[in-house]
Amino acid sequence: MATASQSETADLLDLLPPLQQLTSYCTLPEISLALEEIRTDITAVRRRFESWDAQSAHQQQLITAADSSALKKLHDALNQIELERFTLSQSAVNLHRFCTHYRGLLAERALQLVTEDMQACGLGGPPVPYALISMGSDGREEQTLITDQDYLIVYGDGGGEAADHWFAEFGTRLVDCLETAGFKRCTGDIMTSNPTWRGSFKQWRKRLFAIVRYEVEDFAKNMMDLIVLSDARFVTGDRIIGEQLIELIRDMEKEHFQVLWSMARAATEMKLALGFMRKLWTEPSGEHKGEFNIKLLAWAPLVMNIRILAMSQGIPATNTVQRITHLEQEGSFSKEVADGLRDAYEILTRYRILLQIKQIKGIQKDSYYLDPLLLNSEERERLRQAVILVEDLQKQIRTNFNIV
Repeated sequence: MATASQSETADLLDLLPPLQQLTSYCTLPEISLALEEIRTDITAVRRRFESWDAQSAHQQQLITAADSSALKKLHDALNQIELERFTLSQSAVNLHRFCTHYRGLLAERALQLVTEDMQACGLGGPPVPYALISMGSDGREEQTLITDQDYLIVYGDGGGEAADHWFAEFGTRLVDCLETAGFKRCTGDIMTSNPTWRGSFKQWRKRLFAIVRYEVEDFAKNMMDLIVLSDARFVTGDRIIGEQLIELIRDMEKEHFQVLWSMARAATEMKLALGFMRKLWTEPSGEHKGEFNIKLLAWAPLVMNIRILAMSQGIPATNTVQRITHLEQEGSFSKEVADGLRDAYEILTRYRILLQIKQIKGIQKDSYYLDPLLLNSEERERLRQAVILVEDLQKQIRTNFNIV
């Protein structure tokens, strides 16, 4: 099986024009010299990728025996490897894959450390089976260079109040351990220390039924919680109980059309960075004059609207690119539209990651605001077309759900 670097080499050589065309401009010795220089450069690049692979594998092996403070150092080292790899490859999908994988290992080790700590304190081990489930970017397997905690805990029934108390303490300690390991606290409080995001299977069932049956006071907030749960993915623990909860979430979303319709309306009402004549819109004044929030006004609407279509078709995948592919396969998208949406996701995510790198390096304060004038005309147009595709997607969903 060809490695990524070998594949990239073949792709590059395929871009070269036919030999007959080349000889119109260069002599054969000149062509040979140029090809040798290309091969040398590609070999150097391949060796860099191989070095990163080896370094990453070594750091990941150390995770299994690391304490919480050592986890932070390993986390930082792995992030740095992926920052360097992305700077050269510019592949958002590959960055997602690598970051999601090692963060899963870090989270699993954090659970082990917290469990050992509770046992050492005389609190005992887990009284019933449980599962850790991720949401957000980790749930979609789309982790990037900057991450926070988006986790829930579901545990088996039958443990009573004793189990509730044990997992309350466990969830709080887990948040602290993850923070020490480099996982920022979620600003939306989607963490296992929050009682909303942990519970027995029966407690979760009751909570979800209350949302879909409109039995809750703050329906808007609970609707957002349900949207977050739409990206739920099993991470570690008891797989059976974890997947039972995920299946329950999917079934409820499918069976209660009014809830899905409300989500669809919210998705189609998300503002985009498009102004008059579908030109890129930027802030007219203030601190971010001439910039726009690429997360809120482009990337998030794309992810949200793809999520809604996937949910409406009963597609179990949580990853955005995989959802697009499944939607193409079942006929919601033509190949042309699906290709365009995959490209749009790659473009918008790539710029988000580049902004994260600027923030990490202290070049700018946040990783959200992009100045289109820093791009060349071709890049600006590709960015604009990506946002236009999101607008077209919103129109499709309005039609599918009869949203006026």
